[in-house]
Amino acid sequence: MATVQNHLIKLLPRSDRARFLSSCEEVQLVLADVLCMPGEAAPYVYFPVDGFISLVATTDGSPYLEVGMVGREGMVGAHVGLGVMTAPLRAVVQGSGSSWRISSQAFQREVAASEALQRVLDRYVCVLMNHLTTSATCLRFHQIGPRLARWLLMSHDRAHSDNFRMTHEFLAYMLGVRRVGITAAAGVLQKSGLIEYTRGDLTVLDRIGLEAAACGCYASDRKAYADLLE
Repeated sequence: MATVQNHLIKLLPRSDRARFLSSCEEVQLVLADVLCMPGEAAPYVYFPVDGFISLVATTDGSPYLEVGMVGREGMVGAHVGLGVMTAPLRAVVQGSGSSWRISSQAFQREVAASEALQRVLDRYVCVLMNHLTTSATCLRFHQIGPRLARWLLMSHDRAHSDNFRMTHEFLAYMLGVRRVGITAAAGVLQKSGLIEYTRGDLTVLDRIGLEAAACGCYASDRKAYADLLE
């Protein structure tokens, strides 16, 4: 990994950053790999560089529901820095790519040794709280079409490409709706010239138009992040 591209690590002063990276290793995130499970100890904390990860809520007998997404702007395992080893959510790789990884024990030591890292962690936890609140509100009050546009924008931001793999079945699970609803909403976006979808390959054709089609939750999330971490 030639350069540090995770934004949270970039925010650290040079000396803190160098010490932190000396405790990390570069790993490859593999599509569909599960990094942690709710109620189980998280062995590692991840700082994605060009992969991205879905944070998924699970309930016995119910489908999965995505409540968050993490790319190079964030991290997976913030709870470890708060002294909680068990994961609250399922983390599954949605987009393959590279990531920095640090053991949970080493991460706790780094947080204790670096006030700068503690500040970044505190602010990122606030961002996560905002994101989770927004996701819950979006699920309850917004229609499938704007929610789908928001989700595609979030994926587009983190995929660093106009094209990525995505199936209607996967989208239905992530958004907590029936597949037929996703098919109809995606069809509207495609007829409007905003996306192109063929056999699991999705291409964003009109980013500005997709932003106009999304609910206000997308802009709200971006503002919350910018206010706290940019």
